[in-house]
Amino acid sequence: MWLLLVTISTGSALANEETVSQQVLNAFKKEFVDAKDVNWQSTKEYVKATFSLNDQVMFAYYSQEGELLAITRNISSEKLPISLLTSLKKNYNGYWITDLFEMVADGTGTYYITLENADLELVLKSDEFGSWEVYRKTKRA
Repeated sequence: MWLLLVTISTGSALANEETVSQQVLNAFKKEFVDAKDVNWQSTKEYVKATFSLNDQVMFAYYSQEGELLAITRNISSEKLPISLLTSLKKNYNGYWITDLFEMVADGTGTYYITLENADLELVLKSDEFGSWEVYRKTKRA
């Protein structure tokens, strides 16, 4: 399931509020009372709400039955915990960051970062010990 969320909405179809189930709408409105500018995307596996909260763009993923699966937000590298930031600078100095987000699911926060250099694209995932593990590695063409 998390692989679906981490690949973030590849092949999603745009949806409007009228096509999102009432269960999902109720769950979202209860959880994110002050959300603004809500846009919906829907797949067979989940429904994604993109919205603004406290001047930050966030994403909430729900099952079709209205269960909150995960919340994500893009962050800058300065917002990473010190152990993760130090590890990046030490072990991935020759890479640049192309994507970085925080995911909260089941009360646990995890960071995903995409790094690139001339030869590779790496997606790293933080572990519970405050270090990085390779989630996906792709050779660049």
